[in-house]
Amino acid sequence: MSLPVVNKELAKRLQQAEISFFTSRIASIGERSGNPMGVEIRHFGTATAYYIQEMPWALFNSVKGITDAEKDELGAIADFYRARDRSFQIEIDPVESSPALLGTLASLGLYQHSFQSVLYGLPLAEPAQLPVNITVTEVVDEDLFDTYAEVHCLASGMSLEAKGHFISNNIGLLHRTGWKLFLGLWEGQAAAVAAMHIYEGVASCALAATLPAFQGRGLQSALLQRRLHEAYRAGCELVAGQAAYGSVSQNNMERTGLSIAWTRALWGLLS
Repeated sequence: MSLPVVNKELAKRLQQAEISFFTSRIASIGERSGNPMGVEIRHFGTATAYYIQEMPWALFNSVKGITDAEKDELGAIADFYRARDRSFQIEIDPVESSPALLGTLASLGLYQHSFQSVLYGLPLAEPAQLPVNITVTEVVDEDLFDTYAEVHCLASGMSLEAKGHFISNNIGLLHRTGWKLFLGLWEGQAAAVAAMHIYEGVASCALAATLPAFQGRGLQSALLQRRLHEAYRAGCELVAGQAAYGSVSQNNMERTGLSIAWTRALWGLLS
């Protein structure tokens, strides 16, 4: 099978796969008893707005799936975050965008502050032949998840003191429908993590991180290859991922066979 060209239909399919995995992840946090993190998910037309009271970072307070049809909803979206005293980010994809939509964003005091690459590719029919010092294992129980959490925290620049919070907010992904979690080991030592979510034949690669001391050794490439093969085993037709434009993560995906589908514009409030 050859890689399909990017048209409107394919772009919407990739977009919906991303919205599905992100909504599943945020909803999992909100399903904790009493919703202690203060998760809210609101829909404005086809757009989805995410808010987490205890997590002020733009990733967790963002709007996905907005199109020209929602330009008249932008004021309500801004009011949603303003009422919660929260800065927010709006993701603008080329599909179903328009000058009118961009103009409305600017009129509300938003500006484009960065770019993100959206990538796609085909599953791998054959398992990867990994270097002898790299092993990839699926996280299937709470003991392995504890190791996964520790690596993720340290690889993301957090302290080990944050591990308990990470576990509380992410343990819901273990055995959650559509999700697979993976641990990368260098000569038997846990060194990298990654996740995958499957939605309607599209496997999304997500949540990847490597301990600083082990970066540049091919662990993320190995984790990508494993996920692409798992996508094939699951009967997926496509794989997808997102990364900062021109980043190491983007380059790793390209080296593994993914191609850039489009460049996304990230908009935020002009302070």
